[in-house]
Amino acid sequence: MSTGLEDRQYWVQMLSRIATPVLHAINQGQLAATMPVEAAPGMQPERRAFTHLEAVGRLLAGMAPWLELAEGGNGVGDAAEAKACAHFAELARGAIAAGTDPASPDHCNFTKGQQPIVDAAFLAHALIRAPQHLLGSLSPKVQTNVAAAFASTRDRKPSVNNWLLFAALTEAALALMNQSWDHARVDTAIQHHEKWYKGDGAYGDGPDFHWDYYNSFVIQPMYLDTLGTLGKFCHDWDALQAPVLQRARRYAAIQERFISPEGTFPPIGRSLAYRFGVFQLLGQMALRHQLPEHVRPAQVRCALTAVLRRLMEAPGTFDKDGWLTIGLCGHQPGLGEIYISTGSTYLCAVGFLPLGLPADDPFWADPPADWTARKIWSGVNLPCDHAV
Repeated sequence: MSTGLEDRQYWVQMLSRIATPVLHAINQGQLAATMPVEAAPGMQPERRAFTHLEAVGRLLAGMAPWLELAEGGNGVGDAAEAKACAHFAELARGAIAAGTDPASPDHCNFTKGQQPIVDAAFLAHALIRAPQHLLGSLSPKVQTNVAAAFASTRDRKPSVNNWLLFAALTEAALALMNQSWDHARVDTAIQHHEKWYKGDGAYGDGPDFHWDYYNSFVIQPMYLDTLGTLGKFCHDWDALQAPVLQRARRYAAIQERFISPEGTFPPIGRSLAYRFGVFQLLGQMALRHQLPEHVRPAQVRCALTAVLRRLMEAPGTFDKDGWLTIGLCGHQPGLGEIYISTGSTYLCAVGFLPLGLPADDPFWADPPADWTARKIWSGVNLPCDHAV
């Protein structure tokens, strides 16, 4: 296995490859003109209305911790990484400015249809994850445009499932921006998700449990950060932070055990075209230094690096111009549900959250280590696994 520095360099290179077409295009006023819109047969015209905000919001939600760390001049692995981060931080701020400017050719759709409720929240998540070097570095005019874009999503009701957290997290970002925010939209999401907790670290997506990865794509990361941002405003919300964190740590333990010795994982449920985004929660627990007991940071790094290589190096993952295609392991358009388009696939970026840890953190600095499945299937004697 490679060293931590080599792994970090690989992660930066891969994230740069994913981000470059999106961020360069929107900074040139060419995102809507040049970005392909791959979608299920017959869905391309409909998805064109949403796909550009999907690409920008989801990409930045994953890049934000790295931009917050390295743009501050701390923790990068080498000079090449520092240069790349400064470049992408500037592009990210430009993308937010263009995407929320009504006069921009790449002004994103926040007002038409239900889908913008989702991707306003991913953009909000990016600002929450980088309060200084994304949110805090925007001009007053851009911040005003962002707040107006977020507030414009309130005239539509989210579905009664994980979508409630999109509405709640958007309100959390407005609160962080010292804008007026809606307590009721947040409380509705919290009350429902407390009812939908199924045990052993998993929530239902609505009243029913689903065998998919939405606990990691959306539910647990957004629930944690909604409470973390707004807990100070309500004693009941603040009191939930400890049990919600305990559940998240358990789900992260299960995710780590899902990674096979070969760097694969069960292709279960919908939205597999989000690829590396499957492991957002595991990465978030690493970023927060709250990994489960008996799970060491270096084993998570090595496991996720193995997954990243399996996913992103598969032939057909990128088209000839560098845009992501629909699929899990390469180009597999049959894995794209009717709500999936090119922009949707950029949720893979949320798997890169551990880049927000400095290069000397044990996640990156410790020697390579086997992960749980690799240990067990090689005969190592480990403690029993237990539910919570």
